[in-house]
Amino acid sequence: MEIGNSSLVTEFILAGLTEYSKIKLPFFFLFLGICIVTVAGNLGLVILIGLNPHLHSPMYYFLFNLSFIDLCYSSVITPKLLINFVSKMNIISYGGCMTQLFFYCFLVIAECYLLMVMAFDRYVAICRPLLYTVTMSPQVCSILAAIVYVVAFIGAWAHTGCMLRLTFCNANTISHYVCDILPLLELSCTSTHINELVVFIIVGFAVGLPTLTIIVSYTFIISSILHIRSTDGRSKAFSTCSSHIIVVFIFFGSGAFMYLHPSSVLSMDQGKVSTVFCTIVVPMLNLLIYSFRNKEVKVALKKSLSRKTFS
Repeated sequence: MEIGNSSLVTEFILAGLTEYSKIKLPFFFLFLGICIVTVAGNLGLVILIGLNPHLHSPMYYFLFNLSFIDLCYSSVITPKLLINFVSKMNIISYGGCMTQLFFYCFLVIAECYLLMVMAFDRYVAICRPLLYTVTMSPQVCSILAAIVYVVAFIGAWAHTGCMLRLTFCNANTISHYVCDILPLLELSCTSTHINELVVFIIVGFAVGLPTLTIIVSYTFIISSILHIRSTDGRSKAFSTCSSHIIVVFIFFGSGAFMYLHPSSVLSMDQGKVSTVFCTIVVPMLNLLIYSFRNKEVKVALKKSLSRKTFS
């Protein structure tokens, strides 16, 4: 069945955060501010890392990719949310919805695997420092980054391809502010068993494998740090991975709160609020954590600003 053409629904209505209609204007300016900070900050961090040779190390190479992913989050998710606050009906075409779903899944999976790769980088730096230059060579870093994006593409295409198989008959109001998988499955008038199986498999690989790798990596990292005799050495070793630990807890913690709960405990409206935090607030927090807690980033920023001042 050619579902892409036979689907009776040609456009969807994103219900958004309709339960907060009385304070739409304050929410609009709040999320607009978050979007501006996220876009400007992550774009600035991407440029800063790209233009400063002393930041061309594996850790900052992966931070460059993390900032790029967070920058894309704001481009894919936030605009439709802002439109929802200022328009009476937030309409998105069938093709636009599937496109948004693809990039949403792509970015989520990519960030999961990138955080896993960053944990491996910190493991090698702290537990195998003598082999760090060889193990995390530019070629290896490029291969790891390519794997992250290839896996994310496969996962996103699997979700989107299965969604294109479904028929949407009459109901076209998505009880969300983004074309997410579960709200779309609720609207389908055909069987969603294959989609649910794909969700189970992809989520298992996209969340389970990175989570296990991060836990194992930090088990060895903490063990190595505790074996360092000097207090300064332990402090320095811990500071190199503290920002990553915080980002991991925020990202996976918000994701767990959003999905790992009984349906009776968390309502759809509360789920939307938690999704807002995961997809809009977290990218800004990642930026703030790596900017304010990283001495090398702050030094590079001061040097760049001083060069512009005296030029």
